[in-house]
Amino acid sequence: MKRLTGIGLLLLFCAVWTTNAQRTTSLKINEVLVINDDNFMDDYGKKYPWIEIYNSSPGTVNVAGCFLTNDINKPKMYMVPKGDVLTKISPNQHVLFWADDKATRGTFHLNFTLDSLKPNFIALFDSDGRTLIDSITVPAGQQADISYGLIEDGWDQKRLEEELRLNSGYIEKKGDKLWIYFEKVTPSSNNKILETNEKIDNFKENDRTGVGMTLTAMGVVFVGLLLLFLIFKSIGRIAVGLTHRRVMKTAGVTKEQAKGISEQSGDVYAAIAMAIYEATELHDEENTILTIKNAARHYSPWSSKIYTLREAPKR
Repeated sequence: MKRLTGIGLLLLFCAVWTTNAQRTTSLKINEVLVINDDNFMDDYGKKYPWIEIYNSSPGTVNVAGCFLTNDINKPKMYMVPKGDVLTKISPNQHVLFWADDKATRGTFHLNFTLDSLKPNFIALFDSDGRTLIDSITVPAGQQADISYGLIEDGWDQKRLEEELRLNSGYIEKKGDKLWIYFEKVTPSSNNKILETNEKIDNFKENDRTGVGMTLTAMGVVFVGLLLLFLIFKSIGRIAVGLTHRRVMKTAGVTKEQAKGISEQSGDVYAAIAMAIYEATELHDEENTILTIKNAARHYSPWSSKIYTLREAPKR
C-alpha cells in the first residue's frame, strides 16, 4: 500500500512538473524598448528601458522563479521573486520588466540595464537556470522611443512562415521579418494595432451615401414590429380561447351549444331582456314613513352650551 502511495505521489509530481515546464515554454520576449526618453513610466514615475514578456498559452503562467539576463554566461543574473501575485500572467497577456539596474525597487525591476550603443542580448531562463525559454538580440543603434518587437504577439519563425504561405498579401502589408520596429510602442498591450477596420472600409466603399444602411435599419425595425404584432395577437387569441373553455366548463355548455348561442344577434338578446323585465314588473320601492321620537333628555341638545362654547366661562 505504501509503495502504491509513493508511486502515485511520484506520478503526480512528474505531471505537475511537466505541466509547469510546458507552460513556461510558452513565455515569449515580445517587445523591448532600449531608449525611453518620452514614453511609458514605471511605478516611481521614472523612464527606463523595459522588456515585455508575453504568455502565448491558453492557461495562466507564473513567471516567478524564472531568470532574466543580458549575459549568456550568467543565466541566473536576475530571478523573478516568488510570492508576488502579479507574476501570474493570464492567457494572451503581458508583463513588463524595467531594465533600470534597481532591483531593490520591486519585483519587476531588474538588476541590469540596456546599452543603446551596442547589441543587447536578452534571455529568459526557466527556474532551473539552464533551460532557455526564449532569447533575442536587439541590434545596436536603437532610436529613442522606438521599440523592437515581434510582428505579432508570441509569434516565432515557424508561425511567420505559415502565415506567409497561407496569406499571399501578408508580405505587402507587414513584410517578411519576425522582429520589426514600432514607432507606436505598445507596452503591456498587443503589438498588432488595428488602425483600420476592414468591415467599415468595405461599407464606406459600397454605401457611401448611407442609403443602404438606412433601408436596412428600417427593414429590421419593421420586421421586428411585425413579429411582435403576430406574437401578441396569437397570445390574445389563445387567452380568449382558454377563457371561453373555462366558462363553458363552468356553465356545462358544449362547444356546439356555445356556437349556436354566439350566432344569435344582439337584437334577440335585447328583446329577451325586455320581455323578462315586463313580465316581472320589477321596480324600486322606497319607504316613505317618517318616525319622530322624543329624546330622553332634560334639556334640548339644540340649545346646549357644549355645542356653542369652546371654553367654559370663568367665574
